[in-house]
Amino acid sequence: MTSADASLPRPRAPWWRETAILAATFVLCLSGGVAHADGTFGPPPAAAYVVAVLTCAVLPLRHRVPLAALAATTLCGMAVAPVDLLLTPLVVAPIAVAAYALAVRDERRAAVAIPLSAALLVSTTPLVETLSWQDVTRLGTVIAVPLVAGVLGWSVQNRRAYLGAVEERARRAEKSRESEARRRVAEERVRIARELHDLVAHQITLANAQAMVAAQMFDVRPEQTRTSLEDVIETTRNALDDLRATVGLLRQSGDAVAPAEPAPGLSRLPTLLESFSRAGLDVSMHQEGTARPLPPGVDLTAYRIIQEALTNVTKHAGSGSARVGLDWNRDRLTITVADDGNDAPPAPDRPPGFGLIGMRERAAAVGGQLSARRRPEGGFLVSTDLPLPAVRSTR
Repeated sequence: MTSADASLPRPRAPWWRETAILAATFVLCLSGGVAHADGTFGPPPAAAYVVAVLTCAVLPLRHRVPLAALAATTLCGMAVAPVDLLLTPLVVAPIAVAAYALAVRDERRAAVAIPLSAALLVSTTPLVETLSWQDVTRLGTVIAVPLVAGVLGWSVQNRRAYLGAVEERARRAEKSRESEARRRVAEERVRIARELHDLVAHQITLANAQAMVAAQMFDVRPEQTRTSLEDVIETTRNALDDLRATVGLLRQSGDAVAPAEPAPGLSRLPTLLESFSRAGLDVSMHQEGTARPLPPGVDLTAYRIIQEALTNVTKHAGSGSARVGLDWNRDRLTITVADDGNDAPPAPDRPPGFGLIGMRERAAAVGGQLSARRRPEGGFLVSTDLPLPAVRSTR
């Protein structure tokens, strides 16, 4: 135990426990006066009462100044032999109590003070007594009493320190679990927000573009207007289904249940491009390299990035065409989405969107990188590098 730990306030024992300890110690100390120096037994003399009262009166101080309490009880014990009392293990019971209290509170001082106290107890006995072998045995027992009490106090102190360390580790583990839970909740909220943004923004943008096409063709081509309105109905129905499914996941308790439909990937890219074509955006696609299956996370990320990039083209670009490129390399997939339009600045009363932020977060989540910049010849370019699993060589 360090000096800082020793200085910390400790809870006081209940009054009845303290009273019981003092009473038991007084009885033991007084019982030591039953054995007289001449080898006979009888009622304790008046000196035994004086020694018992003085040593026990010092014991309440052991909670605040244990070293001083041990010193005072040791001095009282040293006065036993000069007043013709026999120094026995019972007489030094108050010294054992003080030694225990010191060992519990200050291990370093106890390691020096308790052996010194035991040595001082028997130092005055040879000056007033002629020692026999029985006396040597008795004095050896007297020395052992405070030493054993110190060892017991040291054991209790170590056990308290161990239990305190266990409780502290438990508290830290609980805090770390709470922090981990909060971190996972925050990550899940960001993921759900990103999914909702991609789903709703994509579908609503398509519905808006299809409605604009229907409005433009209303007087000129009624049949095409009907087709555009049917596309609007289908798009909004899909948006409601996707929104309902996502909100359903949020309302579930316990572990999340996997959706009935698999997560979208590049296999659904033709359907995605067709939906933009129906909305009036002419999308062309070209691939380089050999396509191969992607991990689910990378596959979903690639799909969502293309979806969001084309949604931004539909919303902001003043062009009716876009180009999607897939470049399959050995260790990465490069995705490019480019248009030739001029991005209109956002309205003053409309806050900026989170499309580019969400795409960057998706790419970073799977170890990729995303860049978005204006092209010198006009338009906007979104370029993404996603890592691919290593290709195993076959013989």
